Amino acid sequence: MDQQLYQGYLNILKEELVPAMGCTEPIALAYASAKAAELLGERPRRVSACVSGSIIKNVKSVIVPNTGGLKGIAASIAAGASAGKADRLLEVISDVTPEGLAATRRFLDEVPVEVESAKGGCTFDITLTFFGNRDTVKIRVANYHTNIVYLEKNGEILYSKPVIGEEEDGLTDRNILSMEGIWEFVNVLDPGDVKELLDSQIRCNTAIAEEGLRHAYGASVGRVIRTIYGNDIKFRAVASAAAGSDARMNGCELPVVINSGSGNQGITASLPVIEYAREFNISDELLYRALALSNLTTIHQKTRIGRLSAFCGAVSAGAGAGAGIAYICTGSYDAVIHTVVNTLAIISGMVCDGAKASCAGKIAAAVEAAILGFHMYEQGEQFYGGDGIVKKGIEETIDSVGKLARDGMKETNEEIIHIMIDEDRNKEGENR
Repeated sequence: MDQQLYQGYLNILKEELVPAMGCTEPIALAYASAKAAELLGERPRRVSACVSGSIIKNVKSVIVPNTGGLKGIAASIAAGASAGKADRLLEVISDVTPEGLAATRRFLDEVPVEVESAKGGCTFDITLTFFGNRDTVKIRVANYHTNIVYLEKNGEILYSKPVIGEEEDGLTDRNILSMEGIWEFVNVLDPGDVKELLDSQIRCNTAIAEEGLRHAYGASVGRVIRTIYGNDIKFRAVASAAAGSDARMNGCELPVVINSGSGNQGITASLPVIEYAREFNISDELLYRALALSNLTTIHQKTRIGRLSAFCGAVSAGAGAGAGIAYICTGSYDAVIHTVVNTLAIISGMVCDGAKASCAGKIAAAVEAAILGFHMYEQGEQFYGGDGIVKKGIEETIDSVGKLARDGMKETNEEIIHIMIDEDRNKEGENR
């Protein structure tokens, strides 16, 4: 493989597979808030938050870790400003002390947080303005979770870089990815280049799955699957991924290694592959190759879709996991690409209605679809170009799903957000 392309693929893995505590959209708010508080140098008197609808959707219903069960935009901002350490990036509130928790609660009680929906702009867009006693600070994060694009203090611009559509400036170009390229990369990969990275993914994501299987979080989807369906490898793989999400969406304070900006996608792309590796007692080297394949296949699909969409990211990550499972079981490129196509044909209609407990159920459905897609290939069965949105060829099918998710589902995303906001308004009316 061309060395420059090899390094590009490796850089993409290093940029995407990073540790995060909690759902990444609330954590992005906490990160921006911690940076703003650091620049202001005092607790603000009030805060204005202007955020995109997709941020509202993904923050509304999920518990912010280390806050004692709090949810929502104001809680995320309060935690970041009161107890956050911005240099920890997506682990910004991973070390909250009892004093920090008390300060977070005082912030919520005493500091008004005004939230408005950003009009236009990016799908991923956060602008916070902190009003202090003498000073005012503004920060904007756009297009991905730690991408600060604007800093201002008292009207003086301290930092600014252009935001061009959904472009992710500063990251390796994801358009270099292709399934053939991913396959070549995986098979020439020096395991030492990814050992530390993937060992972290294995360790962190396995730990949160085990936590979700041991204890009741959310709707306990993973525990229910294991209780009803037992120890078969298929259901262990499904339950493991679901249990990781059960814990993560419902306040567990363990970190996960994310994929494409999402902990749920990091969990889904990795844990089923890890379970199959354990079942067949494969070498660490083969597991690293399978995980690299699964993670890059997920990223490749998400490049076409975008980080936030009405299209559930578990579908892309489930297809990625199916690719990793097919690699472990067959070592065949044909098995990998047909598994991905079959998975997308089965479950591409699933929508994202924000981060919350039911994500675990969607993850379970996506992983089950991937395993079915693989077994279909084993039995000589597949879906063909012309079957709905499936096209002839893996890249054409990935492009087709990307167009559906990025362009076709824009209005769907807006309607989901409207439904969720109306639900909040109705609840507020009932509580008056």
